[in-house]
Amino acid sequence: MTKAELIVWEILKGKKMLDCRFRPQHPIDIFIADFYCHSLKLVIEIDGGIHKPREQREYDIGREAEMERWGLKFLRFTNEEVEDNIEDVKHRIIKECGQRKIALLNV
Repeated sequence: MTKAELIVWEILKGKKMLDCRFRPQHPIDIFIADFYCHSLKLVIEIDGGIHKPREQREYDIGREAEMERWGLKFLRFTNEEVEDNIEDVKHRIIKECGQRKIALLNV
């Protein structure tokens, strides 16, 4: 795991995030998600410098679209967001987890 991924893992592991179980480096079909919560169908991706070239961004967009067709939701953060403002990242994850829990209760 990268430094940014380790920071995020610290706030996710052990069901710390609204009692949701996240798995790191989780396979989804032919893809690997940085973090995945099956019960919420939520993928969290941490993007470093490798994701900046146009070709990689296009691949990421296609990969995300493919998984969204399976009903998965994505949250994407840059390394800089994680390292410079983890509280904002944490807040956004809490908000999305809460919204996903409510949406799944209403299904």
